[in-house]
Amino acid sequence: MATKEDIKPAAWKSLIAGGIAGSFEAGATYPFEFAKTRLQLVDKTKSGTTNPIKLIAQVARQEGVSAIYAGCSTLVIGCGFKAAVRFLGFDTIKKALADENGKLSGGRGVLAGLGAGVLESVFAVTPFETIKTALIDDAQSPNPRYKGFLHGSRQLIKDKGFAGVYRGLLPVTLRQAGNSAVRMGSYNQIKVMLQQRSADPQAPLSSGTTFLAGAIAGIITVYTTMPLDTVKTRMQSLDAKNEYRNTLHCASRILKEEGILTFWKGTTPRLGRLVLSGGIIFTIYEKVVQMLP
Repeated sequence: MATKEDIKPAAWKSLIAGGIAGSFEAGATYPFEFAKTRLQLVDKTKSGTTNPIKLIAQVARQEGVSAIYAGCSTLVIGCGFKAAVRFLGFDTIKKALADENGKLSGGRGVLAGLGAGVLESVFAVTPFETIKTALIDDAQSPNPRYKGFLHGSRQLIKDKGFAGVYRGLLPVTLRQAGNSAVRMGSYNQIKVMLQQRSADPQAPLSSGTTFLAGAIAGIITVYTTMPLDTVKTRMQSLDAKNEYRNTLHCASRILKEEGILTFWKGTTPRLGRLVLSGGIIFTIYEKVVQMLP
């Protein structure tokens, strides 16, 4: 039976491994995130490409390759921090919800993911996502105001206060709780299923199998949570305060003025990112946990 001394290092492993995995995953998949955010910020009535690959090529040609990575440092730092919080929260809640044999049912796995999503939204995702969205939105203006993560962060806090940085907390928390519940819950179930069908159920999964499990969890997550992500992005745009009264007003305007399919606008780049990120983040996380003493 595990003692408190046994459990405490595992929590730190979750924190460290989650941070490393989240940072690496964010940098590797950022162009998809950039394209998704740009597409979500463009009104349907305005002209412009909706193809994420063409958009990336167009931005690189017109604004330079560096423009594709506008807000990247914010996301790398933010993803490292939020992944650390997510994995620590998920593993901690998972242990509390597990039965006497250490097993976690599908429903409890989703509940653990939900709790982890709320924690990461409040402590990491909302402020970093607000800054990232503002940097991407600002970069496409004729006269950009922000010069990177630190300058942009200071200026946003100066202009809008801490309340402004936490604007969109409700849609972010809804999206993040949904994301984490679906992603962590589905990954946990897929992992258990694959382990039960392997020659040695107690042995760690191979990197390829872990990548596959994470990628499948990413696909499931994208299609179930995309509407929340779209509303979140609109609520964190620079003009949100003038455009929307609250989260429900934002969602209702999108539905009324742009149609229901707009909620899934940006699905392709987000799908590309989350399939890759799901595979990358879970593979690196599992490997780093195994490597840590």
